[in-house]
Amino acid sequence: MTTRPIPELLAEEGPSFSFEFMPPRSERAEAVLWNSVRRLEQLHPTFVSVTYGAGGSTRDRTVRITGRIEQETTLRTMAHLTCVGSSVSELRRVVGEYAAVGIRNVLALRGDPPGGPSSVWEAHPEGLDHADQLVALVRSLGDFTVGVAAFPDKHPESTSLEQDADSLVRKAEAGAAFAITQMITDVDAYLRLRDLLDRRGCTMPVIPGLLPVTAPGQLQRLTELNGQPLAQDVVRRIADAGDDPVAVRREGIAICTEHSQRLLREGAPGLHFMTMNKSTATLEVFANLRQVSLV
Repeated sequence: MTTRPIPELLAEEGPSFSFEFMPPRSERAEAVLWNSVRRLEQLHPTFVSVTYGAGGSTRDRTVRITGRIEQETTLRTMAHLTCVGSSVSELRRVVGEYAAVGIRNVLALRGDPPGGPSSVWEAHPEGLDHADQLVALVRSLGDFTVGVAAFPDKHPESTSLEQDADSLVRKAEAGAAFAITQMITDVDAYLRLRDLLDRRGCTMPVIPGLLPVTAPGQLQRLTELNGQPLAQDVVRRIADAGDDPVAVRREGIAICTEHSQRLLREGAPGLHFMTMNKSTATLEVFANLRQVSLV
């Protein structure tokens, strides 16, 4: 496996693609995760990432699973790290644990409050309050490539998309090398954020995050978790599929394929697929993109 940094790979001709996994909550779920990891490994993605649970609740499992992927596969791994519920000394310890298993890519996030996006954010009394502070901390601890989150539909606590663009600029100035967006349901929102960054002279690549919807009610559950609005045409198309799981899955894959095609044609540096630890739908989207020679 090459050790070249993620931003260098993003700058190469042709799109990058990456996959996001969640820490499993049981032995059975871990078996499902590893089946997906091995199937997606065959596509040789630019990197894969492993999330924290809500409020940082799965930190130890995230560290363990990320380390295992790094050590037992050919994949380049990126570990998530959030400020939630952690002192600076605890954050330093987690970064040290990542480094000990060879992980040099970290996605630095402030994180949602434990009560969800609608709850009031409160920093740990000995912790950090903003993602740019976490970026600076991670960069100070060694030779790490640091990514950050982006919110094309506006962060729930922001007053405007312009404020979000300013926040991304601060993260880049703190040492962030790239950003990954929340799940995109409106491609135009991604393009607006990209244009705002361009006007600020910020050249940090922003990778759109995508999720193929595969079950009735999934969209609504996700927007409750991440606090992001949903594009009405996407809501309508999924609703038109009714409660038929097969129809919803088919439409979800079609929507994700269409968004992926447009994003790549509009010059997105890559695509970041949120797999929900299941590989089949993502593989179908990827096959659709291959049919039109976009990957």
